[in-house]
Amino acid sequence: MSVEHHDLIHELPELKDRIHALKVSDAHFRRLFDAYHELTREIENMENEVTPVATHTEEEAKVRRVRLKDELYRMLTAAA
Repeated sequence: MSVEHHDLIHELPELKDRIHALKVSDAHFRRLFDAYHELTREIENMENEVTPVATHTEEEAKVRRVRLKDELYRMLTAAA
């Protein structure tokens, strides 16, 4: 099974410069960015069966990732 990569730069390439700017200037954005990428790594491990979990656990993690991504996207586009 092929696992898709969901890092924020890959997901939102058009906002690459804005992502970088907020990472260095906004501590709250940086914390959310780091949490998003840590959660993405955990999900990839679940999908690759490196970390075996129940299906509902994996799905709940994916929902958390979508919510984080939505919040990050709002921050990225708020002042753009």
